[in-house]
Amino acid sequence: MFATPTSVADPERPVRMHLGPLHLSDEAAPIPILVRGRHLILMRDGERLVAAERACPHEGADLSLGRCAAGRIHCPRHLASFDLASGAVSPGWSFRALRLYRVDQSIDELWITIDPT
Repeated sequence: MFATPTSVADPERPVRMHLGPLHLSDEAAPIPILVRGRHLILMRDGERLVAAERACPHEGADLSLGRCAAGRIHCPRHLASFDLASGAVSPGWSFRALRLYRVDQSIDELWITIDPT
């Protein structure tokens, strides 16, 4: 008798969320953000904006304290770095890749896509 409300999000589908005005992306350093309970960082890689998980997969170091250079985010604790296109860790490290999230730019706004996994 009761139908599923149309406002309930499907937990299996990616969710596109508004991050804010484009000027948030003017920072050179990684910017910590919180999206749907996930601690992420937003950073610029040339002309492209990238979002990634904030904790280093190795021991949880805060990547917002790291530096972004030459298409990589560098961990402030162990000097490992991650490719901002694939999330792959630098050679010599044996742990999982960094989770990356798609960021889109409209004329004056930023949007992020969060996958359910």
